[in-house]
Amino acid sequence: MELLLIRHARPSRHEPTEGPADPELSPIGRRQAEALADWLGDEKLDALYTSPMRRARETAEPLAARLGIDLVAEPDLAEYDAAAAAYIPIEELKAAGDPRWMQLPDDIPGFQARVVASIEGIVAAHGSGRVALVCHGGVINVYLSWVLGTTEALFFLPHYTSVSRVLASTEGRRSIDTLNETAHLRIADVPLVEL
Repeated sequence: MELLLIRHARPSRHEPTEGPADPELSPIGRRQAEALADWLGDEKLDALYTSPMRRARETAEPLAARLGIDLVAEPDLAEYDAAAAAYIPIEELKAAGDPRWMQLPDDIPGFQARVVASIEGIVAAHGSGRVALVCHGGVINVYLSWVLGTTEALFFLPHYTSVSRVLASTEGRRSIDTLNETAHLRIADVPLVEL
């Protein structure tokens, strides 16, 4: 089967006074989500899964509407910062010289185990065809690091709405077909980032 791992579009900065931050997409994020739907709108998807977090759901909605399929929320596709009280896009943190842009989760092995079990469960449930997962940069990193067998679980920064494709055989072999596709943003003349 072909598994499409899609990072959510650019979210808004969100610093609530209480409760976990769960930001909506920014205006450019909505444009990125539409460009993604245009790019993948002609591909046949057998299922479209999403993290329960708002930025992932809002990214997946235009594609689901275009394809006429339902979104399936998968709790274990949530990012490691799901309970954080604030969300500041990494570009803003990095531009401000804020060291939080390099902050890693406390329990990377536990996070990776949860993500891999979830994604492998989705693969087992479908067996063949093409399935897309709209999730987060950390989720994509730890799964691809598992596929590659690397010791560094967080090894690259997926771009907003980038597509990484994994080929999964029924015998258990996994291989990366593409990594961090962003042609849809260039074609639609939508920036990768916004500061």
